[in-house]
Amino acid sequence: MATKGSEAASRQVQPLVTKKRQQLTPNSKDATPTNPRGIPYAPFVDRVEDYVSTRDDVEPTLRSFQEMISKYQFMEMNLQKRMGGLKEKIPDIQKTLDSVKFLKLRKDDEEPIETTFELNDTLYSKAKIPATEEVYIWLGANVMLSYPIDEAETLLSSKLSTAKTSLSNCEEDLDFLREQITTMEVAIARVYNWEVVQKRKDKADEEEENKKNKKSDKSQGD
Repeated sequence: MATKGSEAASRQVQPLVTKKRQQLTPNSKDATPTNPRGIPYAPFVDRVEDYVSTRDDVEPTLRSFQEMISKYQFMEMNLQKRMGGLKEKIPDIQKTLDSVKFLKLRKDDEEPIETTFELNDTLYSKAKIPATEEVYIWLGANVMLSYPIDEAETLLSSKLSTAKTSLSNCEEDLDFLREQITTMEVAIARVYNWEVVQKRKDKADEEEENKKNKKSDKSQGD
């Protein structure tokens, strides 16, 4: 099940498309592989030359990779917030479902159920609940509806299952995002190291050229 946070943010992530990546997907124009919730995979930089041709390409490539990391991190933050909400919500749904199941078991009893209910923090009151065929459930946004006990059980079971699935998807997406961030950090390191090697190579070529020019000038002077 897709989460709103991951869907919204995944649309913002546009990984750098290379010739190599295009060759891997010849039948899909500019297609980018994604996970089940539509979060794009980070490009794996096997050969830096597939992404940069000259040192002039290094800065925009690094900037593009860093932007992708920022977007993945934004998605990660949204998922963490959503997971926090689900972890609070699931126990509440489970508790409500257990209460409905208990009322369902006791609906044919002649004796009322004696219990306590919360009026406020640390303030409770005793109550007697007669056998009932319906319950009232808060749906959110200050909305409460009455349901027959069987329908209430079905509704709450569905909500609990959906919430658990969403939490599982969030956890999976969070692990996926962390892997993509690591992949991009490795990509940045490889491009940076490639630039360092190129600088040394260019410097060596320049020194060699200077030596040749000096020898040429000396031979002409003789």
